[in-house]
Amino acid sequence: MSARISTLTTAPAAAKSPNGETFRIAGGKTGVLLIHGLCGTPAEMRFVALGLARAGYTVHCPTLAGHGGSRADIVKSTWQDWYRSAEAALEELRQTCDTVIIGGLCLGGIIALHLAANNSDKVDGLALFSPTLWTNGWAMPWYSKLFSLVRSRWVANLMQFPDAESLGIKCPRVREFVRAALAASDGSDLGTVGTPGAMVFEHRRLVAAAKKLLGKIRQPALIVHSREDDYADLNNATYLQAKLPSATDLIVLDDSYHMVTLDKQRHVVVERTRDFVERIATGGNSEGTEVGGKSRPIKAA
Repeated sequence: MSARISTLTTAPAAAKSPNGETFRIAGGKTGVLLIHGLCGTPAEMRFVALGLARAGYTVHCPTLAGHGGSRADIVKSTWQDWYRSAEAALEELRQTCDTVIIGGLCLGGIIALHLAANNSDKVDGLALFSPTLWTNGWAMPWYSKLFSLVRSRWVANLMQFPDAESLGIKCPRVREFVRAALAASDGSDLGTVGTPGAMVFEHRRLVAAAKKLLGKIRQPALIVHSREDDYADLNNATYLQAKLPSATDLIVLDDSYHMVTLDKQRHVVVERTRDFVERIATGGNSEGTEVGGKSRPIKAA
C-alpha cells in the first residue's frame, strides 16, 4: 500500500465542540475513525493517526461534544452528546471511504462499541485502546469505589477526580511533556486537568448502555491493553474479549500505562493497529483466532 500523507488539516466538526475543530488526514478508501478519551482531545490519537496515514489510510479524529474547552463547557455535555458527535464523524468518513474501522482510547473505545452495535452496515472493525468499563487501575484513589453509590448527576457534579500522578503515562519524558503542556493549556490542546464528577457519572451511564449492546457487535475487534494500566485494570479488556461474539484479538502490553497511544510502546500500538486495519481492508481473518471465534491473548514485548 502506498504511503501518501496529505496536509494535516483542521475543519469544523459535524457536532460542534467548544473549539469547533477536528483534524483529518486524507488517504485511500479505507478510513479509520479515532476517538479520544474522557476530558481529552484528538492530540491523544495523533501518533497513531500519523502512523496509519503513512500506510495510506484516511484518518479522521473528531473532538467529542463538550470537549476541547473549559470545565464549564464539558460539564454541560452528556454521554448522548458525545455519542452523537462521534456518529456524525462516522457519517462524514463514510462519504469518502468504503471501509471504516473505529478506534477509541478509554472512553473512546466505549463509544466505538456503541457505534459498531448501532451502525453494523457502516462499521467494519473495532480497535479498542485501553477500553475502560471500570476505573479500577492501581493508581485510582480508594474513594473512587464509593462513587458507584452516587445516583444523581447533581451530586456527582459537586465532586472532582484529580489526575493520577502518573497521568496514565509510564515514560518519564512523555509524562513531563504532557504535564507541562496541561499546565500551560486552557483545555483545547490536551484536555482538562482532572475529571469532573459529572463526567464520571455520564461515563458510567455510557458503559451501562454499552453492556446491553455487546451481543449485537459482529465486527472483528482488536483490543490493546496494558498489564500495568493505572486507570483501568486488564480485566476491562478480558471482560470485553469474553463478551464480544466476534473474533477478538487481545494484545497485552508489558511496558506502558493507560495512555497506550502516547506511552513507551506506542510504536507497537501503531504496528498492531495497522496490521489489523490491513486485514479488514483486504478481507483477511483476525490474527490468532481460535475455535469458537475467540482468540488468545498476544503479548507485545
